[in-house]
Amino acid sequence: MEKRELGKTGLHVTVLGFGGAELGYARAEVKVVESVLGAALDAGLNVIDTAECYGSGEETVGHAVSHRRKEFYLFTKCGHASGIDLPDWDVSLLQQSIDRSLSRLKTDYIDVLQLHSCTEEMLRKGEVVEVLNRAKDAGKTRFIGYSGDGAAARYAVESGAFDTLQTSINLADQQVLEETLPLAYEKGIGVIVKRPIANAVWKHETKPDNDYVVSYWERLQSLAYDFLKGEDDVEMALRFTLSFPGVSTAIVGTGKPGRWVENAEFVRKGNLSDAQIGTIRARWKEVAGEDWVGQV
Repeated sequence: MEKRELGKTGLHVTVLGFGGAELGYARAEVKVVESVLGAALDAGLNVIDTAECYGSGEETVGHAVSHRRKEFYLFTKCGHASGIDLPDWDVSLLQQSIDRSLSRLKTDYIDVLQLHSCTEEMLRKGEVVEVLNRAKDAGKTRFIGYSGDGAAARYAVESGAFDTLQTSINLADQQVLEETLPLAYEKGIGVIVKRPIANAVWKHETKPDNDYVVSYWERLQSLAYDFLKGEDDVEMALRFTLSFPGVSTAIVGTGKPGRWVENAEFVRKGNLSDAQIGTIRARWKEVAGEDWVGQV
């Protein structure tokens, strides 16, 4: 599988990574995670991303694949209390959360430790960034990143404080392509894409009752891309996301061992053509409303 540089970190990451939210929130059994991640690692994946608030996500990843730690880069996030009796973004909380993540993941270090969707105001205060830098100095993480969208993501890139940015880019979420991605590319910040296939929400025939995906469903009803009605819908969506300069890896979650391998076959076909990208982008610019901002 193709690998790309993650900005200036020196890490060469597979263009397709594994996102742990789905399995974490579902509290999947360790044997399921072992099967899914084992198949992905065997197929060449070298990126696993999770977070402190993804249910049992960190713990199951630790139990399932910590014995293969040298085979992949491990990313996680911090900031939400998630069982610690302190306010989100409290300095002491962050310190405890980082140590808890290391314990859960059964590792001595994280490759990229990310602030998890805190506000621009919180970023500007600087205290949360200082905690991550101290963790870096202590060898608990190799690099630090920001995970988020919109104005906060733009500020995170402008600040120069982070090595990476994790943000949403997909058919239904294209604001970042003009407002943040070019600047991140210019500054050498590695970009990790979350929600790269828009949760495949177009497959719902009626409006879903899940608030997390409903805005994407509504946007795609208006965009009405013809290819989403065909058999190459997921392939087109994934290749679109990976077609832009600056995108290093796209993390996709699944509970099916064969799905990651299937997605890997899609991305081996490479970027979409300039004409295909142009058509998709033109439709976005024609239809997108001012409130179609990046979705966390």
